[in-house]
Amino acid sequence: MQPVVLDTDVASLTHKGRLTGPLATRLIGRKPLITFVTFGELTQWTEIRNWGSLRRQELADWLSGIPVLPGDEAVAATWGKLSAAGRQDGRPQPTNDTWIAACCLTYDLPLATLNLKDYEYFKDKHNLRILGEG
Repeated sequence: MQPVVLDTDVASLTHKGRLTGPLATRLIGRKPLITFVTFGELTQWTEIRNWGSLRRQELADWLSGIPVLPGDEAVAATWGKLSAAGRQDGRPQPTNDTWIAACCLTYDLPLATLNLKDYEYFKDKHNLRILGEG
């Protein structure tokens, strides 16, 4: 089963059972992974949106079956290179998107996202593989 990293938007829709369309089809038969960033963002949403214990437990149960890519030294080194390159190109990228791209590039994994523009720079300049709409 080929692994794929789910961006936070795709992870959220998948958890809710609302991911449809071409991307949902492309994910069939793939092993979903998330990054430590997506884990953090999903956790943040439960706090900001004041989820109750039932919804939090449903998310926790779903997350328990999804491996989480860590922000280890190799990922941090890749993040540093990506972040510097974006600044040098005059195109600094959002921090969390850069961390997610760094995880994908470090582990040579494709990213499933519906936010294609958010990762266009990483695709064009750093060969990030993206599974998305279209």
